[in-house]
Amino acid sequence: MAGFLDRAKEQAQRGLTQGKQKIDEVQEKRAGDALLKKLGAAYYAERRGTGSSQATQQALQDLESHVATHGDGFLHGN
Repeated sequence: MAGFLDRAKEQAQRGLTQGKQKIDEVQEKRAGDALLKKLGAAYYAERRGTGSSQATQQALQDLESHVATHGDGFLHGN
């Protein structure tokens, strides 16, 4: 009986770990999407004359930092 409980506990722990990894991936994708949207908005505002190149550069740096940390999978729809 103890072996069964150990296996069940191990499976549950694996499920929790996989669930947490999936949540982290979704949160990273959402953050990347938001940074990409921010960059697009900053670029659009700059082109229209209502934004600044500094805001565009900052948005680009923020996005590049995210990509360096989490990868660019969110750009490819993964």
